[in-house]
Amino acid sequence: MSGTRRSRVFALTACVAVALAGVLTAAGTASAAQAPSPRTPGCGAPAPQQPGTGTDRIVTSGGLDRSVRLHLPEGYTADRAWPVVLVFHGRGNSGPATEEFSGLSGLPAIVAYPDGVPGGEDRRAWQGAPYSAPGVDDVAFTGDLLDELESTLCVDTTRIYATGKSNGGGFTDILACRMPDRIAAIAPVAGAYYRAGEPPCEPGRAVPVLSFHGTGDATIPYSGDAARGLPAIRDWAAGWAARDRCAAVPSIRRIEPDITITTWSRCAGRAQVEHVAADGAGHTWPGATAHSGGGTTTHTVRATDLIWDFFVRHTLRTR
Repeated sequence: MSGTRRSRVFALTACVAVALAGVLTAAGTASAAQAPSPRTPGCGAPAPQQPGTGTDRIVTSGGLDRSVRLHLPEGYTADRAWPVVLVFHGRGNSGPATEEFSGLSGLPAIVAYPDGVPGGEDRRAWQGAPYSAPGVDDVAFTGDLLDELESTLCVDTTRIYATGKSNGGGFTDILACRMPDRIAAIAPVAGAYYRAGEPPCEPGRAVPVLSFHGTGDATIPYSGDAARGLPAIRDWAAGWAARDRCAAVPSIRRIEPDITITTWSRCAGRAQVEHVAADGAGHTWPGATAHSGGGTTTHTVRATDLIWDFFVRHTLRTR
């Protein structure tokens, strides 16, 4: 090949390489521009309260003023995005009372404890239960609450989680079905899994689920209560495993004299379904620091610790 021809080939190759690099760079830039940021508009804004403290706030939703106890973690700053844990109380209870017995405000996260609207017997409750307040859309309220938190605080939208006790735990099941684009994982405790008026659960993605239940729970029986529309607890957990397309056969291990953990793994989307059964325990929060319900409370494990360990392993991968 002559020197002139070789020079032309090199020049052509160089032009193609530059053009290809430009295409790849443009594609990468477009992809980056389309990828949603996990940081929210509240990043950089002054903290609405002193870090390490809890205050009561009002969020308006559906024409109702809803009260929320909001706790900011120690060391909260608006220059980094923080996880959020939504905590839903049981029937007739409240956010502040749940904060007291659960110890969830000790987590390195923004923790919100909303109050339900009084329903049957004038007791606060959440959507899906037969005694919840008619016409109240708690799913929409949860979305409004998250919008409020994201606009005023620095939130990591890939790490928003939900937990709750009894009726509140059952409501997290509804959120996993109805808001899988915002809730990364759920962890109900002594859940009352009513679904009155709810559509079939079709989240469209595998939602990680960790549940706790005492085998001696006299309020929400471990074996279920068909007359009240309550499923057997193991059947409910296995239903999530099937929905998340996990391996059919779970692993079962005993970690304490009274604690058995059943784990369904190899689920779609790197999800996981775990169930913690406490032998003989009642309608209570494992490791509770104050009265959390009727019956025996196990202290061989602390639900709050296991919940956080589970949450940090799972993030929302698509939004």
